[in-house]
Amino acid sequence: MSFITSIQDKAENLPEITWRLAETCSTFKLIQHLGPCPMPSHNVVVDILDDLLEVLYPGFGRRNNLHIGSINYFMGEILDRVYDKLATQITLALCHGMACGSSEDCAGKCNVSLRSEVEKKGQEKALAFLCRLPELRGILQTDVEAAYAGDPACKSFAEAIFCYPGLRAISVYRIAHELCVLGVPLIPRMMTEWAHSQTGIDIHPGAKIGSHFFIDHGTGVVIGETCEIGQWVKLYQGVTLGALSFPTDETGQLVRGQKRHPTIHDRVVIYANATVLGGQTVIGENAVIGSSVWVTQSIEPNTTVMMEKPSLRIRAPKE
Repeated sequence: MSFITSIQDKAENLPEITWRLAETCSTFKLIQHLGPCPMPSHNVVVDILDDLLEVLYPGFGRRNNLHIGSINYFMGEILDRVYDKLATQITLALCHGMACGSSEDCAGKCNVSLRSEVEKKGQEKALAFLCRLPELRGILQTDVEAAYAGDPACKSFAEAIFCYPGLRAISVYRIAHELCVLGVPLIPRMMTEWAHSQTGIDIHPGAKIGSHFFIDHGTGVVIGETCEIGQWVKLYQGVTLGALSFPTDETGQLVRGQKRHPTIHDRVVIYANATVLGGQTVIGENAVIGSSVWVTQSIEPNTTVMMEKPSLRIRAPKE
């Protein structure tokens, strides 16, 4: 009897709930996209990342029986698929960027001729990105080398590629950064936020990071959009390279486009849970930033910054 009652309740209530929910679409317009141009697909963007990691680290992914005689066919097959998917997703992102998130604007701007022009731009940007993959493999090899050189627990380059979340986050960042440099909206951030969800490491695609970059352990690392990081830099878990403050204009709106995050020069080591803030903050080469410190001013090269040693209070057990 209760089962029949629940079916009746559903039949009576769902139409009203549906109507009330649909009615909110005329009010809460910031959290919907109802225009004729679809948004980029999160699932497709993740599929693109999976394919790109296959060609950037061949033999470490889904296909592990590759050899020099088959690698050309293997990569060609994947790149053909990636190009089609990426060109489509970039086109959708460009279309959305033109409409500024407004379904009404999107409806007015998505005419046939403009759509054709945007599709051409999407194809051009996808091809320009793929042209960068050989150089991208080169810089990723330096990151693998840095992981092996920077962690005595790492027994091989393969272990770094298979097991290190820092390297996975850096790899996705490198891909996303190339798209960011090409002016692709939305998709680079989708990529790095996916890596963030997988690794706990948050690297904005706009950051500029040199070769031989290593994040050890990694969870909780945050690297802001306007960070500039040199070569052979090593970060540990919990490090924040962030903004000291967020300037606002006369209307109270955030001022965008300024350098808000620090510059880290070559061969700097920043230990666990350290916080370095501010767009004018420069950490000189070979500096060492100790664990749990808070840095908001520039540090000279070859300097060590550390907290004063805390004192321990140990209480004997009561008898």
